[in-house]
Amino acid sequence: MRTIEKMSERCNKSEHSNGGIAPLFSPADGDLLRVNSRRWFLQTGLTGLAGLSLPMLLQHRAAAAKAGNPKRKKNVILFWLSGGPSHIDMWDPKPDAPSEIRGPFGSIPTRLPGVRVSEHLPLTAKLMDKLTLLRGVDCSASNHTPITMQAGNPLARRTNDGKDGGGYPSMGSIAAKFRGPNHPGMPAFVGLADSWRSDVWEAGHLGGDFAPVKGQDLAGRLALPEGLSTPCLRERGSLLGQLDRMHRDLDNNPAVAQLDHYTQQALDTVLSGRAKRAFNLDEETVKMRDFYGRDSIGQKALLARRLVEAGSTFVLVSGAWGYFDHHGDEVRWGGIKKGLKPLMPRVDRTLNAIVTDLEQRGLLDDTLILMMGEFGRSPVMTKTAGRGHWARVMSMVMAGGGLNHGRVIGSTDRKGYDVATRRVGPSDLAATVFQHLGIDLNSHWTNAQGRPIPIVTEGGQPISELF
Repeated sequence: MRTIEKMSERCNKSEHSNGGIAPLFSPADGDLLRVNSRRWFLQTGLTGLAGLSLPMLLQHRAAAAKAGNPKRKKNVILFWLSGGPSHIDMWDPKPDAPSEIRGPFGSIPTRLPGVRVSEHLPLTAKLMDKLTLLRGVDCSASNHTPITMQAGNPLARRTNDGKDGGGYPSMGSIAAKFRGPNHPGMPAFVGLADSWRSDVWEAGHLGGDFAPVKGQDLAGRLALPEGLSTPCLRERGSLLGQLDRMHRDLDNNPAVAQLDHYTQQALDTVLSGRAKRAFNLDEETVKMRDFYGRDSIGQKALLARRLVEAGSTFVLVSGAWGYFDHHGDEVRWGGIKKGLKPLMPRVDRTLNAIVTDLEQRGLLDDTLILMMGEFGRSPVMTKTAGRGHWARVMSMVMAGGGLNHGRVIGSTDRKGYDVATRRVGPSDLAATVFQHLGIDLNSHWTNAQGRPIPIVTEGGQPISELF
């Protein structure tokens, strides 16, 4: 016991001089993480790993492996073009339509014969053999929020009654629950967004254990404070192990023995610095950072690549709140020419960079890339050179995931008003994402009333052309 007391006293001297660490892996935002707390070791990773404590997560992964269900590394990067990108002015041009529908931009051919995109997306045009354009996406259940499309569920809607989303979780939260991270030292679901409530849909009634980690906050909270050493923390882990062994001798409880094993793994993971390195863009070359672009969406895309490379499963990227909401020149984000035109080269560069970079690293087949917003924009231009909201149809882009790309799926009518062929709904999108991640499409989660809720609703099916 004297040895234990000495170890504790030596570590406590450092702690008392440094106070505590900002709450990285603590269960509540206002709770200081102190290394002299046994609770920290037992709950390491509570919010940093999409809610699951790391010891608990390790137990789940061990159980899955024991059951003969080893997981191949699969992940998703979702680019959220907040505000509702114009399908006609980007991915579904109507060059033969009247000017009030056609808009101010020309179109250019792509690598796919007969397929054209906006003249301001030249890199996308060259990349089309590695992309899929979905031009018949039914977004009629969606509103001016991320809820419906990020949930991949037409039952998840904005209601403005304090019950938005109906309790349904986002696709990222489903991934966090049914798959977890690809590496136990990383959060399963990360959001990279400046405006959280407007751009990121969370876990609904699935619970805070599976909510996304706020990547912008997490990045600055991964370092140990000055004066607190790794050897000291390891001694603290040894101390806890000795205490646990004493308790086991008293009650011979096998659960305690297991907890000691996983707790030590949790401690080792925190000390490994894996997450800290993943969030450090300074490790990237100047050339690579320039390749992605120095704007918000470009640098977040680069960070997303680092996160999935390190072991996160689902990363959501939003460049800025509402920046594709181009009603007209009288509003904050401007109209189509003044507002959308400057954004398209950024999106073009980012999509090209993430696809090219992942492919060169051998990660593209395991990473499904989605780029979309909440809905499209009205076919007829407004009097102030913009377009209104249009929830009947939208376009989106997919890449990677080892799927069959180099195609256009679905179409709109000649004026871009509605789906003409191959309608794809939010539930079809969710089924596609979950199938890529290896999640059983018949899985259910249980709400607070004990009712089983299917992860795929309304008869959603994977997009067959992609598989």
